[in-house]
Amino acid sequence: MRGYRPGVSAQAVTGVRSAPWGPLGRRDVRLALAVAVVQIVGTVAIQHRNVHAHQACWWGPCHRARGLDPGAYLLLAIGPVALLLRRRVPLGVLGVVFTATIVYAVIGYPAGPVFLALTVAFATVVIGGHRSVGVLTVIAGWAMFLWLPAAFGRGDVPTLGEAVALAAWLAVLLAGAELVRGRRERTAALRLGREQEVRRRAEEERLRIARELHDVLAHNISLINVQSGVALHLLEQQPEQARSALSIINEASADALREVRSVLGVLRGVDEQVPRAPTAGLAQLGELISRSAAAGVRVQVQVEGRRRPLPTSVDLAAFRMVQESLTNVARHSQANAARVRLDFGEAELTVQVDDEGVGRVRGGPGDGEGGNGIAGMRERAVALGGTLDAGPRGDRGFRVWARLPLRADA
Repeated sequence: MRGYRPGVSAQAVTGVRSAPWGPLGRRDVRLALAVAVVQIVGTVAIQHRNVHAHQACWWGPCHRARGLDPGAYLLLAIGPVALLLRRRVPLGVLGVVFTATIVYAVIGYPAGPVFLALTVAFATVVIGGHRSVGVLTVIAGWAMFLWLPAAFGRGDVPTLGEAVALAAWLAVLLAGAELVRGRRERTAALRLGREQEVRRRAEEERLRIARELHDVLAHNISLINVQSGVALHLLEQQPEQARSALSIINEASADALREVRSVLGVLRGVDEQVPRAPTAGLAQLGELISRSAAAGVRVQVQVEGRRRPLPTSVDLAAFRMVQESLTNVARHSQANAARVRLDFGEAELTVQVDDEGVGRVRGGPGDGEGGNGIAGMRERAVALGGTLDAGPRGDRGFRVWARLPLRADA
């Protein structure tokens, strides 16, 4: 809409509906009835109380007003009836009401609360954002209602004071409508901002859940895949080693199911019992290394700095990065060893995972399998205000390096 902030729609600010001829709202009917009662009954009451001296205008020496005949009642009713559509075709309603009111004044019917419908139609147009139409209506109304009755012999030309007084009243009316319009615009902008914030948080939560599911499933299913291949290979010749591989598969599938249930419980909003297993973090690094060793990847861990409790979000992100990196080593690198380096600085944690495999980009857009591992790790790092680099190490090997600020959870 003209004059409005980007993203704030006309309907959000003014309540104008997109279907011009849809069902009438109760508010529209109640307002039209109230205006009709005030305009018609008020004018009739004023005429009867001043039957001998009532004039056709509110300023200067006016001629005696004509009596209320069917034409007068028709003109008094046109405005309230037109207001039924004020929220659908505000400009058309303003034109109809303005015309009916000026005709009523020019004919010389009794003055009274005959401008109420015009005031409502005018305010609707200005609040709806049609400022230029509102200003033109004020100028045209000021000129026509002051001088047209005199031009048709219904009164004398108004004095300067009377003209200034009417101009001041119209200016107050315009300012009031602009004030309401500005307040509605701010309210709509705040409401839109809150809705966008809710949507943004929902998107972030969905992304977090997607990352969790990817990390959990990619690691455990990769381990299951490797061990099932080992079990099939050894089943006939070395059944005891095959039994060990099947035991690892059983544990990995149980871990995957437990973590998937936890993530899906959050997604469904289920109020689950307190989990019996601790939240994933670097405290479970030993278990992760054991599972990687069972998958044929020996992992060496190097810790620098003073190891201490980390913010939950950083702890989880670091663990998932190591988990995803070791999963990629087992799936893609053709390496049988990897090194994990954790550097606990004063203000940040550095995570580095190296292997000596084939050294191609894995788990990202360049992965032949179309994986999302590196992209997911980078999103985790960026969400915490950190950075992540991943790529080949020279002629052979692959490195994942991440820097995570140690700030408190929000």
